[in-house]
Amino acid sequence: MHDSPTFHDRLLSLGLARVSEAAALASAEWIGRGDEKAADQAAVNAMRNQLNMLEIAGVVVIGEGERDEAPMLFIGEEVGTGDGPAVDIALDPLEGTTLTAKDMPNALTVIAMAPRGTLLHAPDVYMDKLAIGPDYAPDTVTLEMSPAERVAALAAAKGCDAKDITVCILERPRHEELIAEVRSTGAAIRLITDGDVAGVIHCAEPEITGIDMYMGSGGAPEGVLAAAALKCMGGQIYGRLQFRNDDERGRAAKAGITDLDRVYTRDELVTADVIFSATGVTSGSILQGIVREPGWVTTETLLMRSKTGSVRRMSYRTPV
Repeated sequence: MHDSPTFHDRLLSLGLARVSEAAALASAEWIGRGDEKAADQAAVNAMRNQLNMLEIAGVVVIGEGERDEAPMLFIGEEVGTGDGPAVDIALDPLEGTTLTAKDMPNALTVIAMAPRGTLLHAPDVYMDKLAIGPDYAPDTVTLEMSPAERVAALAAAKGCDAKDITVCILERPRHEELIAEVRSTGAAIRLITDGDVAGVIHCAEPEITGIDMYMGSGGAPEGVLAAAALKCMGGQIYGRLQFRNDDERGRAAKAGITDLDRVYTRDELVTADVIFSATGVTSGSILQGIVREPGWVTTETLLMRSKTGSVRRMSYRTPV
């Protein structure tokens, strides 16, 4: 058995950008058309076609669902040509299917790639998440703190008042108490309707987005994708899996997770260098959405490598 070729993140990064671009371009036709399934399917097909052109022996570890739920890009599916380095792939072909269908901000196509065995195989359950941007000491905020304590701790670390802190939270009935407690501190809240990968990424560029912290529960697979982005951009994320029933605990066991109460740090969710690409579908605070003009379509992509800390913003204009 020969050794797997090295993970050349620099060589693979532009190929990864093409993957997220292709998915965004495919979903563009469905922006504002009210059909979430069609938008998602278009993105999935395009992403898979592009992935299979890459010279990698890839395995989808965060994907569209289990094999019986998803016909393609399911968890465990092998992608790529089979030649090249063995890699883990985490993807969300369309993060914000509802956002796309309703033409609301911050829909993205997202993909991350790292050496085989270095991305957490997160089961499809909820994860309690807490994220802040770069330049803070480790454990400035923790999941053990109450929401109000987190706001106070971050304000102290930032050297500002609680009222100068803005927290991003997913607008869900389950977060009513969380929202009330955060508001009681005087902090501002930006509520988002969907798309918590984008929500977490907002923390990494507070000077652009105005968001200092993300908290609340959302999908665990999206937590791994968000951790991949923060590993490239800087920032901290903590995640603890949440289980509502035995079926969900069984999913964790199937994914090889034995400590159900573990708090994962960013570098435990993503244990090696990673490359991350996101392309804007609808405009938001991170990326410009797809722009159509007669004969042309333009995308904007954020392409990042944790090894070098490089962040590229790329505009791609193609005739249609």
